[in-house]
Amino acid sequence: QVQLVESGGGLVQAGGSLRLSCVASRSIFRINDMGWYRQAPGTQREMVATITSGGSTTYADSVKGRFTISRDNAKNTVYLQMNLLKPEDTAVYYCKASTPYGPHWGRGTQVTVSS
Repeated sequence: QVQLVESGGGLVQAGGSLRLSCVASRSIFRINDMGWYRQAPGTQREMVATITSGGSTTYADSVKGRFTISRDNAKNTVYLQMNLLKPEDTAVYYCKASTPYGPHWGRGTQVTVSS
């Protein structure tokens, strides 16, 4: 079991930046797949970015070139640096850890981008 706590969300103007953090309750060294997902009202949750233990990353097309995912295993933390934010990035952002026992989700952090 692993508990995940997201932070760093807030209200920002279009073009601005935010950095989200996801702190895990235990070591993430052996958790191969960590990621950020988001869900806007009335839509399905979608993948934003993922990162493996080896540092390989994937991004949704809509955020490529603007968002960067990273992980610090020593701090049990995964980050999402979000630049050039757009109103369509407004959503609740969730952290996910994929383990052999199944996926674990945080409770999310709200990101609101005003135009």
